[in-house]
Amino acid sequence: GIFAGFIMACLVGTPAGLSTELQYFVAAAVVIFFLGLKDDILIISASKKFIGQLIAAGILIRYGGVEITNMHGLFGIYEIPQFASVILSFFTIIVITNSFNLIDGVDGLAGSLGLLTTLIFGVYFYNIGQLTYAVMAFAMAGSVLSFLIYNFSPAKIFMGDTGSLLLGLVNSILVIKFINTSSLTGGVVDIPAIPAIGFAILMVPLFDTLRVFGLRILDRRSPFSPDRNHVHHFLLDLGFSHRQITFTCVTANALFAAVAYFSRNMGTTAVVGILLVTALGITSLLYYLRSKAKQAHLPVKQAETEIVKRHKVLGMVPESMEVE
Repeated sequence: GIFAGFIMACLVGTPAGLSTELQYFVAAAVVIFFLGLKDDILIISASKKFIGQLIAAGILIRYGGVEITNMHGLFGIYEIPQFASVILSFFTIIVITNSFNLIDGVDGLAGSLGLLTTLIFGVYFYNIGQLTYAVMAFAMAGSVLSFLIYNFSPAKIFMGDTGSLLLGLVNSILVIKFINTSSLTGGVVDIPAIPAIGFAILMVPLFDTLRVFGLRILDRRSPFSPDRNHVHHFLLDLGFSHRQITFTCVTANALFAAVAYFSRNMGTTAVVGILLVTALGITSLLYYLRSKAKQAHLPVKQAETEIVKRHKVLGMVPESMEVE
């Protein structure tokens, strides 16, 4: 499916000798694919799943140059030490890889967000002449688009671990290379607040994952324990259908990216602050509306069955189940 289409398009579409990094990107993708495939078919231990993700991230960092080396003024920080760079890069890759998995809770949502993000990255890299990354982005966009035809509600096929983890992995590569644009192009391209723009492009899945992890830790629970605190849960409880949730989240993600881009001259820290305050305000409003609906004993309308997936690191609930 998505994996085969992505790999074939990358290998065929990338000009020979253009980038030696591609082989390492493919190697990491293969690791994630087989990890996801085994998890879709069999239950594997938490440690093995996490180790598999660490191996894929390690390949990208050590051999593919997928490493955050500069914060571009975020909180006044620019160049960072090598050790801190490696730790931050591992964290970023693993969080983004799992973020698309976690938000894959209703038909079409993860795929539609992935289509939006990869198209944005693809157009950008093509315009600055970074064809390897442009091919990667468009290859994933094409694979996801073909998949989405059969994934919109009522879905005939589902993404599973193999698709959502791969989608997250590719986006982690693209966003880190996006942040490192100035070094990729020898300093020709210099976009103010570029880490904030990269964060905004992945805003919905990334912020949702970080927010939910934070809430679970504050509640003294494992960050990977299942609950109904994801944004799509809020919207489901407010009566949104799968299609309405997908449209709402994709539109919001596009608006966040636009706000970050047009606010870029304010600086990285200021733009990140605007994004976080806005996102927190929206999620607080959704939480309030859901609470009011429950207090008023309004019927909770779930027109369609929610896809509840266990987290792809700890695997604590069944692969899928219906939520009434």
